[in-house]
Amino acid sequence: MSSHREAPEVSKDPVVDNTDTYAFVSPDNPKTVTIISNYLPAEIPAGGPTFFEFGNDVQYSIYIDNDRDGMAEIEYQFSFESRITNPDTFLYNNGQIKSLTDEHWNKRQFYSVTRVDSKGTKVLAEGLPCPPCNIGPRSIPNYAKLEAEAVRSLPGGQTVFAGQRRDPFFVDIGSIFDLADLRPIQNLHLIPTLPGPGVDTLQTLNCHSIVIQIPISALTANGSVPTEIGNPNAVLGVWAGASRRKMRIRDRPNDEESAAGPWVQVSRLGNPLFNEVLVPMARKDEWNSVEPSDDEDFLRYVQHPELAKLLTVLYPGRFPNLEGLKAARADLVAIFLTGFPAGVVPPFQSASKKGVLADMLRLNVAVPPASKPNALGFLGGDLAGWPNGRRVADDVTNIALKAVAGATYPLVEKKYKPDAAVEAVEQGIAPGAGRSQLTFPYVTTPHDGYDFPSPSK
Repeated sequence: MSSHREAPEVSKDPVVDNTDTYAFVSPDNPKTVTIISNYLPAEIPAGGPTFFEFGNDVQYSIYIDNDRDGMAEIEYQFSFESRITNPDTFLYNNGQIKSLTDEHWNKRQFYSVTRVDSKGTKVLAEGLPCPPCNIGPRSIPNYAKLEAEAVRSLPGGQTVFAGQRRDPFFVDIGSIFDLADLRPIQNLHLIPTLPGPGVDTLQTLNCHSIVIQIPISALTANGSVPTEIGNPNAVLGVWAGASRRKMRIRDRPNDEESAAGPWVQVSRLGNPLFNEVLVPMARKDEWNSVEPSDDEDFLRYVQHPELAKLLTVLYPGRFPNLEGLKAARADLVAIFLTGFPAGVVPPFQSASKKGVLADMLRLNVAVPPASKPNALGFLGGDLAGWPNGRRVADDVTNIALKAVAGATYPLVEKKYKPDAAVEAVEQGIAPGAGRSQLTFPYVTTPHDGYDFPSPSK
């Protein structure tokens, strides 16, 4: 969660597991959009001697749809290469790492960035360095220096970073997947216990992030910077994915691997929780392999979510408006597949002009960054938050839980009145200090292996 180990096959292949995708108008540079794509879920900081890294045999992609047809008009591709500088040591480093070129750092990773659009394919940069994993204070006495060195500029006023980060997502996975238990209201559960605060399962774990900041004018269909939220050019669809070659061959006894054939998508992520909570287990890997423009085939799972039915069973009598509800959930379709049309809520998202149902983060770039962000996004009156794009500190789990429980249904069905039980749906945690920052790359310094598992670091 949001997409940590969400599908059977991708859970076995963490370097391609797209855990979270974020897209927002940059608060430190409002003429740009920042997109973040996270991989490698649940990294234990003390992960040596073979520390975590991106897959060298994986193509990572960030996609932008700027005409609302569920297909990418712009793609940013990221390819990685690892290099060993000392073949005679088993160590990741045999001394302190004080720079990205330090001779004591043995296993390094570099990457290239390529943009693909209607004008063709253009390599923006090659040989960009990732920072090392955060081993500990003896190995890396000044990690802040190294991560700053890893922030690089690209042509056209773009900025990029790729490397290990503290996992910014906050969720009580242990409770939610224990029969949808919500600790603050677990006294109301079918199997009741005393209520209490939530537990942030990911608080002490890391991930790997690809972060890119792009001028808005380089993303919109007509090259403009829209200022009116009703302007159709203001709406961008954003998602990320990972692909492998169609064929991989491992040759023994050296166990060397080669790959051939076209790239095949094995993981993707647009809106948080879509594949995790809405798509049934038997189709999760299938969903990962298709494009957003094919998502109409998954429509019924959004219209009639299994979780809504389970809530009426697991919290008896607490959600009377959901009991026996057979109508298709147009509110959830709007959140995940189309965006809210004008007249329902302010059109910070616009429905696909061709009627395409597609799971994408729909970001209206004409909505400026909030001066006082609310973690509940549009449920908290903050139109700069999810489902208008997604910021790092947005509490998407609570927003989604509340929405499934009926909090957003009155937007499309005026007869439906949410009750106090819906408002009380809560996982019971907040992001906490150190989970995000207000400037690029927005995701923060990873936990180091020496101090793990102290949550105070």
